[in-house]
Amino acid sequence: MTTEAIVPYASILPFARGDGVETRLMIGRGRVENPPFTTGTTVFPTGMKAPMHSHNCDEQVTILEGRAMAEVAGVQTELGPMDTSFIPAEMPHRFVNIGDSPLKILWIYAAGDVTRTFTETGETVPHLSSGDQV
Repeated sequence: MTTEAIVPYASILPFARGDGVETRLMIGRGRVENPPFTTGTTVFPTGMKAPMHSHNCDEQVTILEGRAMAEVAGVQTELGPMDTSFIPAEMPHRFVNIGDSPLKILWIYAAGDVTRTFTETGETVPHLSSGDQV
């Protein structure tokens, strides 16, 4: 655990989510003590997507690179670099890479303890746990 104010991105080890999807935790549990929010990035290879899911807290997602189809509560919206979204707690959503290059997103959760509930199964897992796969 660190108390440093600066976290160089290159120092963050990726968390493999399956099918080539990688997440990097920038600020959150395990990195700082009692964080008031959780942030990081996820990179989706071409054609990959997150499964439909929801969280126990509000979330902001900003597209950093690539093209995405955001599906939020059944509504699909195409997004590009620097487009952003606000997803309320418990709202089903997912992001799909619709471009011909990797999709990189920045996500910010409004909580230090984050869970993911998979819409298809109803299973709830801790964020970035072994069960938090694509």
